[in-house]
Amino acid sequence: MSNTFGRLLRVTTFGESHGPAIGCVVDGCPPGLEVAPEDFVEDLARRATGRSRHTSQRREADAVEILSGVHQGLTTGTPIALLVRNTDARSKDYDAIAEQFRPGHADYTYWQKYGLRDPRGGGRASARETTMRVAAGVIARKWLAQRHGVMVRGWLAQLGNVVPRSADLGAVEGNPFFWPDAAQVPELESYMDALRKSGDSVGARVTVAATGVPPGWGEPVYGKLDAELAAAMMSINAAKGVEVGDGFASVPQKGTQHRDEATAAGFLSNHAGGILGGISSGQAVVVSVAFKPTSSLRLPGRSLDVHGNEVEVVTTGRHDPCVGIRAVPICEAMLALVLMDQALRHRAQCGDVGDISPRIPG
Repeated sequence: MSNTFGRLLRVTTFGESHGPAIGCVVDGCPPGLEVAPEDFVEDLARRATGRSRHTSQRREADAVEILSGVHQGLTTGTPIALLVRNTDARSKDYDAIAEQFRPGHADYTYWQKYGLRDPRGGGRASARETTMRVAAGVIARKWLAQRHGVMVRGWLAQLGNVVPRSADLGAVEGNPFFWPDAAQVPELESYMDALRKSGDSVGARVTVAATGVPPGWGEPVYGKLDAELAAAMMSINAAKGVEVGDGFASVPQKGTQHRDEATAAGFLSNHAGGILGGISSGQAVVVSVAFKPTSSLRLPGRSLDVHGNEVEVVTTGRHDPCVGIRAVPICEAMLALVLMDQALRHRAQCGDVGDISPRIPG
């Protein structure tokens, strides 16, 4: 039923937005990695709603319970089961639209696929599910850092029509927008305040990068690193486009401009986003994701109900005016999970190859 992704590192998520709990099972994590409930606090808080007035005001505790796969603080090599209880669901907010299809939402397609749907907060289609991706990503990020020195970082690269004027990654965690230009934060505050008051929403672009990735991860045809990253990012709620490296900006470039020339001192550029022929080059792996505007709006929109009648839909409740803001830690998690899976697959097949000379610095 496609609730599992990965090959050697396999992650299965379960649960709905307004059910009693959400959870995941992480299978394939090597033994001996230190994991404790407090490890999840920071990243889940970064993803959480209610972090500022610019996101949904749903306030979940997001406390992780480790049910299996960890003994005396170390992973055992068996499936790691994680659970998060839902503590602030307000299902009554959806009573009025229980039989209506919200425009731009998954209501209609779920109805067509399953013949029924859970209208409470979108059920399985809710971004609440991504909490468990972030939790699983905590494990992957920790393993990648300790085993290979890989670091994963993300930032908001565009909010509506606003783009950063500078790229100071040190500023990203100091504001609620994950924005790399601290001087622009007041402008973003005003932009979002006006948007929220209007009742409308807007899209965003998120960029994530992994540094320290060694060359050789990925497979040449059907297991391409960039192909699996694209699939992972497109599986996130509201994602509508993925770029690796320069992405669509490559179209007007000349080959002499786009090719990443190399010298003994290292690569001279990284237009390819750290992936050549589906395999990591040793440069930073860079991925960008476009997120559509939030579909749940309090502004009336035309649609149908389950009986085929034309209706005017108004979505009440607590919703993000821009889902892309909270997508930064989600994209980071998906990048980390794909990289760990690819690292384990590379080790399984090519672990005896060792270092190959020459090795171009990233």
